[in-house]
Amino acid sequence: MARVRILWDPKGFELDSLGRKRLLRITDGDTPYISLSIRMLSIDTPEVHYPGNQDPSRHDERFEELARWLHEGKAPVDDGLASHLYPRLATGRAGTLQKEQGKRATQEFQRLLDEKLEKPGGRRRPIFVRAADEPFDHYGRLLAYIAPSYTRQELDALAYKDRATFNLLMVESGWAAPFPIYPSLPKYRDLVLLQQVAEDAFENEKGAWSDPNTLAGYEFRMCYRLWEVTRKLVRGRRLSSQEKYGWVERYCVDMTTLEVYEPQRYYIVKPCNRIFIWPEDVTEAVGRLNLLPAT
Repeated sequence: MARVRILWDPKGFELDSLGRKRLLRITDGDTPYISLSIRMLSIDTPEVHYPGNQDPSRHDERFEELARWLHEGKAPVDDGLASHLYPRLATGRAGTLQKEQGKRATQEFQRLLDEKLEKPGGRRRPIFVRAADEPFDHYGRLLAYIAPSYTRQELDALAYKDRATFNLLMVESGWAAPFPIYPSLPKYRDLVLLQQVAEDAFENEKGAWSDPNTLAGYEFRMCYRLWEVTRKLVRGRRLSSQEKYGWVERYCVDMTTLEVYEPQRYYIVKPCNRIFIWPEDVTEAVGRLNLLPAT
């Protein structure tokens, strides 16, 4: 009989929930180095694959079908959101556009890496990583901000904006939409900077914002879930309220007015001003951030 009397069953990730990772090397008996994917915080780029490894261009007809259902009032969508989504889905190439923009975003990220990580003399600088308080998402990716790792002397000579993370630089280019989610928000100074560069990119139609039919990555994923739900309804399936409306869950805050909007009213807030909140965090966020119900 074991003598241990401590009962300890912590919540959180199981060991295998981070998936299979490539072992790079070990440095001693208890320090292995593994490859680990990073999900960059507070930004969202267009999808190159979704869902899973599917080609977004395969959804062109599905999204055109969803546009028709929106027009016919068959989708469980408020009229305002339906009007926002309809022209973007009715083009017949919403998935193709998403994939094209996803490739352009990938190219821009690679360009920034090549530019910012090259040291004088051609050597490559390492990356600085700052993880979130909740470090992993449900795919096992590390949630983090990443930036060039500058020396102390370099930092002293750089203005604050010139030390920008790659997260911020992608938003500045217009190839990433700002996507801050409470409680993993940047500190105030960085949130102000994020809003400023996002507004500049949006208003001046940089990157993906140059196309009026652009769907941010989170909108594209949302529309795919909405298509799945609406297809079931059109086929006569009876769905619970959670199944019927669970395709959009996050509340949206306008960071410039502190107003909180219901999930289906996020479109009222300009993309550069949006902060998202999961339903279970709304009560806490309202108190901590002094939020107000939208009128």
